[in-house]
Amino acid sequence: MKISLRLFGFAVGFAALALTGVLAQSPAAPSIQVVGVFEYPGPGNQTLPQKINSRGDAVGIFVDPSGTTRGFVKFRNGNFSGPIVDPNDAGNLTEARGINSTRLVCGDYLDSAGAVEGFFLSDNMFTNYDPEPTFTAVLGVNDAGDFAGSVIPTGGIQEAFLSIGGVMTDFVVTDATATLAYQLNATNQSCGYYIDSSGVTTHGFWRDSDGTINAPIDPVGSTSTILFGNNDNNQMVGRYTDAAGATHGILFSPPNLFVVFDFPGATFTSLNGINRRGQIIGRFIDPATGIAHGILCRVMRDGAGVTLPLAPPSAPTKAVPQHAVYTAPAY
Repeated sequence: MKISLRLFGFAVGFAALALTGVLAQSPAAPSIQVVGVFEYPGPGNQTLPQKINSRGDAVGIFVDPSGTTRGFVKFRNGNFSGPIVDPNDAGNLTEARGINSTRLVCGDYLDSAGAVEGFFLSDNMFTNYDPEPTFTAVLGVNDAGDFAGSVIPTGGIQEAFLSIGGVMTDFVVTDATATLAYQLNATNQSCGYYIDSSGVTTHGFWRDSDGTINAPIDPVGSTSTILFGNNDNNQMVGRYTDAAGATHGILFSPPNLFVVFDFPGATFTSLNGINRRGQIIGRFIDPATGIAHGILCRVMRDGAGVTLPLAPPSAPTKAVPQHAVYTAPAY
């Protein structure tokens, strides 16, 4: 299938943010430029891109008007794959979440028992992955074939995990009721989000290669923050929601720089994946139709970015399990 790509030649800093007196244009801050807009073929499909590899191939999810959820790959040449459906999907829900440079795809599906199970897809062959048979979601994979996700041990807290060199490590953020890891880079730095002790509010985190967890990662004015992906420079992308209910895309560079991005005219923008070339994949929701459209962007080192500071505190913490709660991974 051939993509319908609409090209843009402008850089976007922000459209209409509710916050005032906080946003600043930093001479050192990059900006984010829209390259194109795309939709998975079919009338009324919601297009939810997830990650992009270093070759420019993207992976994502589309939801058709009946609510059926399928994965897809958008190849760098502009073509789409057919729908990705795990052969054991019994709930009309297969989600493609990550892709590396060999086009190894990872994700999750709903089985006949109502459990969420992970999968890998390579050369049209599916491999199941379910260390926790009631809930395993594989959310990101790097070029070494190491991967990240979230599991729920029987009767336990929802944990993030990393699988590096075949060794699986579970962890949670201190005082979190659920923790989800979405991506890891070439040096095994990872990022994701967690739900705090309220059981409601989400915050970003990133985990260094030595196991140190940096949390919470929130821009000033955020009521909810999610980090979805990092690249080999440990630049991270995600989104936050402000007090007025608008959702903004973010590019975060440790230790404390957020660049804010809004697609023009939209009140919901999400940035979901970034590769080492600075290409970003994400989406916006058209406020007139409620339809989500994919966007391809790039980081521009032009010093024109609109920034927000990091909200305090942001001290490194150690991972200690707390009480259990379940959350479905965000898109």
